[in-house]
Amino acid sequence: MRVTSSMYYDNLFGPSNSKLNKKLFDVNKQIASGLKIQYASDDVSTFVETMRLDNELTVLGQVKKSTQSASKVANQSDTVMNEFTDTLNRMRVLFINAANASSSEASQDAISGELKGLEEHLKNLANTSINGQYLFSGSAVDTRPIADDGTYQGNDKTLKAFLGSNVQQQYNIPGSELFLGEENKINREITSNVRNNSLTAEFPDFTNATVQGVENSVITTSSTIRDLMGDTDNTTGTNINHFYLRGVKHDGTAFATDIKMNQGDTVAELLKNIGDIYGNTLNTNVVNVNLNQFGQIVIEDKIKGSSKLDFNLTAAVDYDQTDVGDSADISDAIYGVNAGKIDNLKDGETNFKSIINGTSNAGNSNLFVKSFTQSPYTVTTIYTPLAGKTLADDIYAIAYDRTQFTKEGSRLTSDVSQVLKLTNAFASPSTKLSEVADLSQGTAGTLDGTMLKLVGENINGVAYDVQIDLQNTAGGGSTFSLDGGVTNYSIFDMSSPRTAVNADDMTYQQLMDVVNMVVTGQTPTANTTAEYDSKITSSKGAGNTILSYDGKITFEQLNTTDTKASISIFDDNSGDFTAPSSILSFNSNNALTIRDPKTDFFKSIHQMIQSVEEYKEYPDASSGDIRGVGIENAIQMMDDLFEHVSRSHAIVGAQSNALTRSSERAELLEISTMTLRSSIIDTDIAEASLTLTQLTLNYQAMLSTVGRVSQLSLVNYL
Repeated sequence: MRVTSSMYYDNLFGPSNSKLNKKLFDVNKQIASGLKIQYASDDVSTFVETMRLDNELTVLGQVKKSTQSASKVANQSDTVMNEFTDTLNRMRVLFINAANASSSEASQDAISGELKGLEEHLKNLANTSINGQYLFSGSAVDTRPIADDGTYQGNDKTLKAFLGSNVQQQYNIPGSELFLGEENKINREITSNVRNNSLTAEFPDFTNATVQGVENSVITTSSTIRDLMGDTDNTTGTNINHFYLRGVKHDGTAFATDIKMNQGDTVAELLKNIGDIYGNTLNTNVVNVNLNQFGQIVIEDKIKGSSKLDFNLTAAVDYDQTDVGDSADISDAIYGVNAGKIDNLKDGETNFKSIINGTSNAGNSNLFVKSFTQSPYTVTTIYTPLAGKTLADDIYAIAYDRTQFTKEGSRLTSDVSQVLKLTNAFASPSTKLSEVADLSQGTAGTLDGTMLKLVGENINGVAYDVQIDLQNTAGGGSTFSLDGGVTNYSIFDMSSPRTAVNADDMTYQQLMDVVNMVVTGQTPTANTTAEYDSKITSSKGAGNTILSYDGKITFEQLNTTDTKASISIFDDNSGDFTAPSSILSFNSNNALTIRDPKTDFFKSIHQMIQSVEEYKEYPDASSGDIRGVGIENAIQMMDDLFEHVSRSHAIVGAQSNALTRSSERAELLEISTMTLRSSIIDTDIAEASLTLTQLTLNYQAMLSTVGRVSQLSLVNYL
């Protein structure tokens, strides 16, 4: 077959020309754009890999932006925490100076003035903001974390920076942790606040009050019970001294017991007996019970991490052994049907000097009643004070958890935090009472059958006496009554259909609803859910009952600056030593807290400064703030605060370091990824130029060959 020119063109020149032109076009396009491909169809595998790397670069860009923004907050927090620790160090030095025996009142005034300035400085540091956002408010960055009174107003939420897929880094420390956090390695420590002096040293002759002795001779562990409790004759005698101990153990178990001591027994033996009640054994101590240098009883929980330990001690001795019965023994037959109740001591004399001077106007001037803890509370009016005495005078000696909430203007606040037994966390409105209560009392394992009393005056000044019966649904459910159980109103749950709530399911919110209705005078007139809900709603227009940040029930009357209301909530068994101990306590004449796993930063700072202002070296209920912790205890409290802040500072430092490392890593990965992407998608100019040269030469060679073939064909044709 003869090869024609058209056949040559179609089979050789045409295809080769197209291929070379395409390759020349592609390489010129790569050189011009700097990219190996323009479209996915050019090279699918290269396109997919490039898209993956582009996505990786986008993520790394987000990580860099996130870490850089978070680093600003973390670094600023770190700077503020440095200032915090410096300020606390300065305050500690000032407290040590204030505790110096040679410090005059003038110098302590100067010290307290500087301390108050530092307190304000700490508040300003706590309210530091960056770009208009507060550092220590949790996620509520627009809310100033610390109010003027030192309370925390933020939340407990953390802020986290994005560090990659399913990877986040916290970069803030919420004020709930910094100012209200918990240190599980701290042992709770509590103390009485009444100074105990030796009565035998002050009155060498108990039969003659004019014989001068040594005043303010502090009781020691080697002192006798007679030194502590006195006498009315000069013989050692055989008087039995009763020490009525009430409190709460490490695990939240409440107790009430009578420790009987002879006059010749030592205070050390009394302290040992107290320790045994808390659970000490021959081989193991769960608490340390000691005296401080003012003769006050200090109890330290040996087991860390619990905020439940509590203490109240009332002592009584009957100096008259000639009459019938022992009036210091509240279980004595002389008290008849009231035997076992601490109120039986109400006729006793609380001032020993009045007894020895013969000036006592007590109902029983031979009965000496001594309190080891005192609080500025009044008691629910269960009995009338004796002539010449106030209700508060009596209650100092005998009350424990039957006291009224503290009043501050329009607000009433309890002093016992509601703490969950299992976790040591503060209760919330949704917490069940059974999660806080000591269910070892009464009917073991349940609140069924428990009765609470709610007593006081409402916002109109009208007295109320409410009975709250906690019952399981088998008994009809929980109710409350305004008339001693004659007319009962259900405390409704939210089930369908709604019924009276089971005792073990009743929440703090349901209890507070009852409190709010009663204290505002908005109580139901019919036992229906509609009436119940209506009164809850209307009561909230007059007042509000909440759980504070530290688990304390608080009532506030609205639209007034001074409320007429008063509140006392207590177990119906309160003060009865023949009945189970209180299952729940809301307000009490209890021991002062020196150390506790739970931190309340600014409240502690304020208490500590107040001790310097009142020149109190140790707690002293005889003057000033009855609940003042004292300068010596303030130093210990300052050490705990400093340790807590230091731990928080370490967390902030670790966050800052982690963010810095993440930012550096993101930058390195970004460079590495960009390099890898470039190797995949970017054109190698040198390689492309060489390819272009080769293709050009090939094209020229092809054209030359075609030209020669074409010329030969023409000659042949001719």
